[in-house]
Amino acid sequence: MIRVYLLDDHEVVRRGLRDLLEADGDIEIVGESGSAVDAGHRIPALRPHVAVLDARLPDGSGIDVCREIRSIDPTIQALILTSYEDDEALFAAIMAGAAGYVLKQIRGTDLVDAVRRVAAGQSLLDPAVTARVLDRIRRGPDQPDELRDLTEQERRILALVAEGLTNREIAQRMFLSEKTVKNYVSSLLAKLGLERRTQAAVLAAKLLGKR
Repeated sequence: MIRVYLLDDHEVVRRGLRDLLEADGDIEIVGESGSAVDAGHRIPALRPHVAVLDARLPDGSGIDVCREIRSIDPTIQALILTSYEDDEALFAAIMAGAAGYVLKQIRGTDLVDAVRRVAAGQSLLDPAVTARVLDRIRRGPDQPDELRDLTEQERRILALVAEGLTNREIAQRMFLSEKTVKNYVSSLLAKLGLERRTQAAVLAAKLLGKR
């Protein structure tokens, strides 16, 4: 039996997924929740083979949950289920260690097949996309010296800070929890020797504008 955990904030969606996945008898739903926080606690304890995670949640994102649970137990495979085709979200999903990233418009039979393939250790991510992401990580962006100590994620968040986005808006844009974004902002401020995000926004606008 393939043990599966469902994370989606809509009960109707979870019920539909449960009926669909359990129909053939080789998949068992071992748990479900509508909250990222709840899922982050329950999934490692239940140790499913596959966690089907909704990308957008009221209290965070499935991508954040994926990163959290795989840091605890990398044997748990994550399948991100989303309504939106978004390059930034796909990048974040790959970085978080997701085995698959599929749209909710997927056919029911294809989703069942996706769960089986992910449980078998296969990746559903386009190899070409994955290669681009890995190349981007290796090369790193052409950044000013002042930003050299920042991680790729911190640079991306800094650019959004420069656009005037709040932590909540950045969290929604990058499929992270607001708390995670706050931690990133604190880290990048410390690395840049700054005290306020307004100072970081001015610096980023100046440096990134030159690039």
